[in-house]
Amino acid sequence: MVEKTYTRSEEAIAALTPEQRRITQRDGTEPAFRNAYWDAKEPGRYVDIVSGEPLFLSTDKFDSGTGWPSFVRPVVADNIVEKTDRSFWMTRTEVRSKHGDSHLGHVFPDGPPDQGGMRYCINSASLRFIPAADLEAEGYGEFADVFADA
Repeated sequence: MVEKTYTRSEEAIAALTPEQRRITQRDGTEPAFRNAYWDAKEPGRYVDIVSGEPLFLSTDKFDSGTGWPSFVRPVVADNIVEKTDRSFWMTRTEVRSKHGDSHLGHVFPDGPPDQGGMRYCINSASLRFIPAADLEAEGYGEFADVFADA
């Protein structure tokens, strides 16, 4: 099996919409309840819009009531970089993709206690969703068995 590599490229950044660029490259935030995945329930995988690196699974998504997609954990912890964010007169933990260096959102310690207690609050514009049925065809088959009953 060939190891898949994920990289940040100028071509991928150039292909972003203005909104995706504002959020991923300039640390923006999209409006709550007015973004692509806040209430999505379809089974599949979420990857970085810039690099394609795997970030989250729909099975780890939950309704946090915040209006942004929220996950209890990343699918590959090494693909997430945490940084201290002191913007807006508060201290938070920003999460970025490791290989794409995309701003994803923030992580908070107020997630479901029975699932680790974390809430990865992520901007939809930072993500590309791959439906479970398309994982193999798009080169992300290593987690397809998670959705075998979907």
